[in-house]
Amino acid sequence: MMLQTELSLFLHDEAETVAIGQKLGTVMAAGGVIFLTGTLGAGKTTLTRGVLKSFGHTGAVKSPTYTLVEPYDFNVDQQASGQVVYHFDLYRLADPEELEYMGIREYFDGRALCIVEWPDKGEGFLPVADITLSLSPKNEGRMLELKAGSATGRAALGALEV
Repeated sequence: MMLQTELSLFLHDEAETVAIGQKLGTVMAAGGVIFLTGTLGAGKTTLTRGVLKSFGHTGAVKSPTYTLVEPYDFNVDQQASGQVVYHFDLYRLADPEELEYMGIREYFDGRALCIVEWPDKGEGFLPVADITLSLSPKNEGRMLELKAGSATGRAALGALEV
């Protein structure tokens, strides 16, 4: 059986963006690395909201543009999915070396799910992504391109395909 390496989806609206994020969170529940690319306002944080929703998060989700990382620990929750999700936004990162000073490697321990917006800003200091997602405006919706970068990513894309 050939595992999926690329997948393209058209998302009509915000609800579909959240829904695909939820599916992605479900298939990546054991952890991994997801890179999110796209222009400002493309829907990266909206998709992340869907991923977090799959773990039981019900609150607001803001992009950690100034703090660089926002942790979500679902071990302390009543629903206890047992997962930790780190949401990174590297848009304002001046130098990728700053990631080394913040102890970036500790976040990517293989157990957590790490979602990174603007991963190109951290080039050379980030691990290989299991899945790279690219969001771009198209007509009234968004085009979502997913590319697997590992066996975990290929299995996830295979599970996402309907």
